Amino acid sequence: MAEEMKPQQQINVEIGEKEAEGIFSNFVMIAHSPSEFIIDFARILPGLPKAKVFSRIVMTPQHAMLLRNALEDNLKKFEDRFGKIKLITREDDAKGFGFIGGDKH
Repeated sequence: MAEEMKPQQQINVEIGEKEAEGIFSNFVMIAHSPSEFIIDFARILPGLPKAKVFSRIVMTPQHAMLLRNALEDNLKKFEDRFGKIKLITREDDAKGFGFIGGDKH
């Protein structure tokens, strides 16, 4: 017997004026425990030894996995439309092209 397809529930999302402006982040720190992921979005400026966190998101591991899947899907759609995203390498950074933090493995 074929399973009936349930209509997908529509969710209305409301966003406040302040939140709609967004927050720029160029540095992200991620920590986790058995029950949650903590994602801190920060800004770091070249030549300064510290970053300031502007937003912290706490989510379950299941929601973190769903976020990863959604990001992968949207990155693929972006690259299909606009072309491959070029990542800044340490060599580019040495030439003053930009800056990156943390170890790259």
